[in-house]
Order: sequence, then C-alpha cells, then structure tokens
Amino acid sequence: MASQYVHAGRRAWASSEPSWGVWGVPDSALHVLPDVGGLDVIELGCGTGYVSAWLARLGARPVGIDNSPVQLATARRFQREFDLHFPLIHASAEAAPFPDGCFDLAISEYGAAIWSDPYLWIPEAARLLRPDGRLVFLAHSAIFMLCVPDEAGAPASDRMIRDYFGMYRFDWADEESTEFCLPHGEWIRLLRANGLEIEDLIEIQAPEGATTRYEFATVEWARRWPLEEIWKARKQRPYRP
Repeated sequence: MASQYVHAGRRAWASSEPSWGVWGVPDSALHVLPDVGGLDVIELGCGTGYVSAWLARLGARPVGIDNSPVQLATARRFQREFDLHFPLIHASAEAAPFPDGCFDLAISEYGAAIWSDPYLWIPEAARLLRPDGRLVFLAHSAIFMLCVPDEAGAPASDRMIRDYFGMYRFDWADEESTEFCLPHGEWIRLLRANGLEIEDLIEIQAPEGATTRYEFATVEWARRWPLEEIWKARKQRPYRP
C-alpha cells in the first residue's frame, strides 16, 4: 500500500504548519503538539516521515521507525528533496531497538496507532519515554469503527453495525489488512497500567467544507461524529516516599 501515500506524503512534507488527520486540521486549531524545541522524539510508524519533518523544523531531534522498507525509501527520497535529514530506522513499534527512557516524546499519526497491537506498542512507547515524557497518537475513533462497513471504500453510516464491547482487532478482507481499535475504557486502563497519565482526548470535527481523498467517511458524517481522535498522555515519575 506504500505507493498510495507518496503524493500525500510530499504535500505534507511541503506544508508550513503541522496539520492532523484526513481533514488536515491545523495544529493551531487543535493544539496537539507541546513545545518540541530540543526534545528527543520517536515517531512510531513514521511512513513517509512527514510528522518527523514537521518536528525537525520546530527544533526537535526526531527519529522515525517503520516496518515498511518501501515507506522508508519514500521518506529518504523526501529527505533529499527537501534537504532535511533525521534518522530513519527499519523496525517495529511493537519492539523498538532503543534502550529505556531515551525519548521525551513518542508520537504516531496513524502508523503504530492503528496498525500495531496496542497491548504491545503502548507498553513499548511507555518504556521508551523519560519521566514526564509525552505520548501523542492519532487514530480512528471508536464511534467510526462501530459505523464503518466491512467493504473497502464504503463510507461510515449513521448506524452502529458492530459491537462496542470486545472491540480490538479488525481484519479487512477486501484490503487484506489488519487494524486495531479499543473502546475508550480499555484505552484508559491500558495507558494507566503503563504509567501514563491522560492529559487530553481530542475528538476531531471536520471543518465546514473540508475535503479528503479518502472514501470511508463523508464530511457531513464527520461534522456530526468524530472520525479521528487524538490521545495525549504523560509518563508519570516513579513514586519515591
């Protein structure tokens, strides 16, 4: 599927401001990023590397990891094209090749946030963070996953067509891919169990008149319900009596 993301990746690399999700909502409206100047950042499932590029321009020291060598090849091509360089590592977010506590921020826009098993990648992200380090990830919302049909390209409906309880793994037969999503209660318990204090949950509403190349939700749907949600959490310091 890597070839599907080349055009959008180049457009995102060229953007002067970070913007989030399929609707491209600017960071100035959502306030996703903390001050990243001087921070060591790992992007989990970096794809074409545009989020790391944004962070590098904001003064961070990003490292991108992805398990797709084709995606990483595209990211390296964009590094040369835009003359902006940072490490790109072929690795899985479920088992990152770094020691404990070496990053101030772990971030994923889609990437690991939907394609990796949360019961593996969330503990790994927590392990990689220093005390007070932050985790930020954007994924499909639980509401969307309840309403989107199994058929590839079919848009989300205004009816829930699958169970909320037990939500975890979605195997899309038409696309031969697997995606993960948890109910909100499970996300909360998983984050807390790994020493992460939830700071915010941003449920993205599509701006009026927004467009997207994706067919799985209409702007009318995403004006009523969130297609995507952004979780923000902080790693707690160890308690010392």
